Amino acid sequence: MEGNFNQTNLSAEQALQRLVAGNERFRNGTTRVSKLTRADLTSLTEGQRPFATILGCSDSRVVPELIFDAGLGELFVVRVAGNVLSPEGAGSLQYAGSHLNTPLFVVLGHEGCGAVSAALATRDQGAEQRSRIQVLVNSILPSLPEFDPQSSLETRLSKAVESNVRWTVQKILDLPEGRMRVAEGRMKIVGAIYDIATGLVRFLDQQR
Repeated sequence: MEGNFNQTNLSAEQALQRLVAGNERFRNGTTRVSKLTRADLTSLTEGQRPFATILGCSDSRVVPELIFDAGLGELFVVRVAGNVLSPEGAGSLQYAGSHLNTPLFVVLGHEGCGAVSAALATRDQGAEQRSRIQVLVNSILPSLPEFDPQSSLETRLSKAVESNVRWTVQKILDLPEGRMRVAEGRMKIVGAIYDIATGLVRFLDQQR
């Protein structure tokens, strides 16, 4: 397995560029993560030193370690449908920031997200979900934008996915620890959208 998969002392910008480069390798079919050696596995018992934290969707087609061509120990990943920020998820992010000192946090949404689609159906059509799914959907509802009445369903969903990512980024920034670490220059938070059809991760312009 090539490279050192436990990264330390990277800046947020360097961490972001590693994700961009990894996604490019993924799309080009030139991934470097192939197989683990015994030495690689042994080194992982010493602890974890991920260079980025990802809050992503649970969708089985959106696996951060694969789409960023990352190895074991490189990414600290929290996944929940609709990439919503639950209290438990917030606790995991706090752990990543306080104990693992990851310089980069990414909220990763994806095109065609089923959870966001369900939220749109609830708001615009009065659809009702099963009880626990409805709780999840309710977390997404505040993020949904208004639409041009003439826009297509596909356009609406795409805009809603991006709006939901931006909403979650802002929620993280509004957390006391998030504000403190960003102000101190120790952390950067960025939103991103994954296109399942092309494999491309598009990083949004809202970066802190």
